[in-house]
Amino acid sequence: MSKTDKREEIVRAALELIAENGFHAAPMALIAERAKVGAGTIYRYFANKDVLISELYQELEQRLYPVILENYVENKPIRERFLRLFTDLIRYFIANPLDFRYLEQFHNSPYGTEYRRDKILGKREGCDVFRNLFEDGISQQVVKDLPLVILFDLAFGPIQAVTRDHILGFVTLDEAMVSRTIEACWDGIKR
Repeated sequence: MSKTDKREEIVRAALELIAENGFHAAPMALIAERAKVGAGTIYRYFANKDVLISELYQELEQRLYPVILENYVENKPIRERFLRLFTDLIRYFIANPLDFRYLEQFHNSPYGTEYRRDKILGKREGCDVFRNLFEDGISQQVVKDLPLVILFDLAFGPIQAVTRDHILGFVTLDEAMVSRTIEACWDGIKR
C-alpha cells in the first residue's frame, strides 16, 4: 500500500467510524484497525486526533463545494440561487450519507462551533456562497432582515432534519419531495 493509499484508508476509516459512532467512540487505535494500518502509522499523517478531525472536515468541504457550485450562477435572482444551492446540497447529502453524518456531528460539536461561527460571520476564508446569498437577499429586500445566524438556522435546520430522516428511513426524499422541501425553506426566509 502506497503512502497516499494509507492516508486515504485512514481518512476513510475515520469518516466511517466517526459517522457511525461519534468522535469519542472512534479512538485512533480503532481507526488504525479499520484502516488496516499500525496504530503508529496514523501519526505519520496526523499529529493527533484533533488534526485528523479537522483535516477530514476540510477534505469533505473540498468535495462538497465544487458539487454545489457546479450549476450555481451568481447573477441569477436570489430565489433561484437559493433553490439551486440547497437542492444540490440536499442531493449531495442523500448521495453521501457518511459525509452528511460526519458534517452534522462536526458542526454540532466543540470542533465545529468556532468554525461555524467564524464562517457565518465571515471571519474564516473559504466558500462564502451561502453567507453572500443571504447578505444579497437582505440588501435586495428579498430575504427577511434577520441576523445571518438565524437565516442559516431557518434554511439549514430543516435541510439537516429531513436529510437525517431520509437517511434513517423515516421519509423518502425523491426529486419532488426535495423540491417541495427546498421551497418550504425558501418560504421561511423570504420577505
